[in-house]
Amino acid sequence: MASAQGKIEELKKKIFFTLLLLFVYRMAAQIPVPGIDGAAMKSYFAANSGGVFDLINTFSGGSFKRFSILALGIMPYITTSIIFSLLGEVIPQLAELQEDADGHKKIQKWTRYATVILCCIQGFGMAAAFETFKSPGGLAVIPEPGMLFRLTAMITLAGGTMFLLWLGERITEFGLENGVSLIIFTGIAVELPSEIFQKLTLFRNGELSGFSLLLFVAVILVSFYVVAFIERSHRAIPVQYAKKVVHNRVYGGTQTLPMRLDTGGVMPPILASSLLMAPTTMANFISADSWIKPYVDQVVQSLYPGQLLFNILFALLIVYMAYFYAPIQFKTKKIAEMLQKNNAFIPGYRPGKQTQEYLDYLLNRLTFFGALFLVFICITPTLITGGNTRFGGTALLILVSVSIRVMMNIQSFMYADKYETAHKSRGKYKGANRRF
Repeated sequence: MASAQGKIEELKKKIFFTLLLLFVYRMAAQIPVPGIDGAAMKSYFAANSGGVFDLINTFSGGSFKRFSILALGIMPYITTSIIFSLLGEVIPQLAELQEDADGHKKIQKWTRYATVILCCIQGFGMAAAFETFKSPGGLAVIPEPGMLFRLTAMITLAGGTMFLLWLGERITEFGLENGVSLIIFTGIAVELPSEIFQKLTLFRNGELSGFSLLLFVAVILVSFYVVAFIERSHRAIPVQYAKKVVHNRVYGGTQTLPMRLDTGGVMPPILASSLLMAPTTMANFISADSWIKPYVDQVVQSLYPGQLLFNILFALLIVYMAYFYAPIQFKTKKIAEMLQKNNAFIPGYRPGKQTQEYLDYLLNRLTFFGALFLVFICITPTLITGGNTRFGGTALLILVSVSIRVMMNIQSFMYADKYETAHKSRGKYKGANRRF
């Protein structure tokens, strides 16, 4: 009983520590970058809402429109991590380092260095872009623009992202779930109430019809249900293990190898969104007097969420990233080797290469349906609502998938506690009072 109580206390500490660090993250997100006019910035974004700004603001937890020290969010680290993961698939030296413990630490160190460089580039471009923003009254968002402000903002934004990375590592080490995932989840979740209140305000003012409001709520609820159902769906592959007797007990027999339907998870939509936001970032470095500026602005406007070109490119990029990222998540070669080493095989297929080919065949089929699901859930809500919501399918996908993983981690913790308690209590009582 004391062991069970200790496990409950440990779970409470994990939950409290996770919530505490997430609270620190939200407090830091309220601190603006030095040198901005908060009132002018609020007026500017009130008059220029929608489009790619809302998409960036959603993933940053509202920090972008406040030009907070966390305006870049955790996305630069995710981008560099994915780049190194992809390079590991094409560069054998990096693949060997990833499999070794010391080599993995080196790659983590290189990833952090690359994150700082990417943050400096994005921070400088963001500062240059904000210097051009003016409120409807003509007030500049940045009262004193110049190289000093750009360098200050660049260093501040890079430091904010690295601080978020440190928080994420502490949450992963002492909390309930991967810290980076929880930070992205929190940034999206805090914007959901304001979106609902905004819709209610538009409905009360007569700017939004009752049918549109009900449609908005229905799309969110249906999307939650569909994502929750697909995220828990998997293909069970029968695996036969050779039976052996150890201490008068028989081990082995038939087990199952689960393959998720959505093998790539939330990464294909995130990668696709990052690539589609790249033209907006590069457009900030083009001078307003340049002859190419009008053409670039036209391309950027056509890539706003809800536009036809955005939806087409988004769907194609999601399908490509799903097929590209699924083999990285589910390494069929390693799984086939692991089964062969443990004297296991899939019925009807020889261990080794034939097993790998069968797993590749299944992975391609599941990835096809998983990619269709991602395209459907990421584009359909925007099409139904007409792009009048900041919560597209990507945000809903992240919210549901991270929530499911947190609940599964809590359930696994509780089940492990029950099994440990049951094992220790076995044989403690005899006769009519025995538990087993």
